[in-house]
Amino acid sequence: MSSQNSAAGTNQPTAHTVTLGDLSVHYLDWNGDGEPVLALHGLASSGHWYRRLAPYLAGRYRVVAPDQRGHGATTQAPSGYDWQTLAEDAVRFLDHLGIQRAAVLGHSWGGHVSSNLAMRFPDRVSRLVMIDGGFQDGTLLPDPTWEAFRQRLAPRMVAGTRAEYLAQLEGNLSFCWGDDLAEIALTMVYEGADGQMRDILRPENHAQVLETMWSEPPSVVLPRVHMPALVVAAGPRPERANSSFSRQREVMVAAAEKALPKGRVHWIPDTIHDIGYDKPAELAAVIREFLEEAG
Repeated sequence: MSSQNSAAGTNQPTAHTVTLGDLSVHYLDWNGDGEPVLALHGLASSGHWYRRLAPYLAGRYRVVAPDQRGHGATTQAPSGYDWQTLAEDAVRFLDHLGIQRAAVLGHSWGGHVSSNLAMRFPDRVSRLVMIDGGFQDGTLLPDPTWEAFRQRLAPRMVAGTRAEYLAQLEGNLSFCWGDDLAEIALTMVYEGADGQMRDILRPENHAQVLETMWSEPPSVVLPRVHMPALVVAAGPRPERANSSFSRQREVMVAAAEKALPKGRVHWIPDTIHDIGYDKPAELAAVIREFLEEAG
């Protein structure tokens, strides 16, 4: 494991499961002595996504990372993937922990959930950090149609046996791979009766998520987020620099910065969408600096 990730072994979370309404919610708790931080994962991911990042924050903050509905070890709810319900899920979770107000991190789709939480329940969110997410806006695509948006955010391809699945990931993430990433990745999938790996997030629930993202995009949500907000964007690795995909992301990030009343952007160069895997120490330093600002 590289030195970037060395903190991961020094501060391990405790795992818990709690019943909240119709959900059995699994979560990880880095129970530090400081202010609470709610960490929301991305689509088809889990709270384990934060296992490299959270130890760099845990000395100063208490980081709690739930598996959201339909993800990880939390209930596979057949509905409730609209922003209002997802925000209410987060509020119930905070209530269970006795947390009145927290800083909120959201990676990827979790950035959208976190911004909706901040917009709909502003008294529960002190500061908002969207980690390479929360800005994916279908109205800003060159072809701003539902079909183009649906194709852009189609479910990832998960295939092969357990060994084949992990070998493919190791190949894609060879520059930051470690045994911990194998463990994290396995919290997001399951092995079918045929021995093939599949996403835990069901296709029909993924479809509900996309419908919500399309019908209530960031251009509608972000102007109504009035607490300090930071977008931490992933600058592309050299092989993807200047691609049409990267240029379109720049357009979306700029639009998010303009839309947020108290928002700004910090780019981390030469990295991947999963910044928390690749550069957790650098990402944590950016987050800490933002959370510790006065005002």
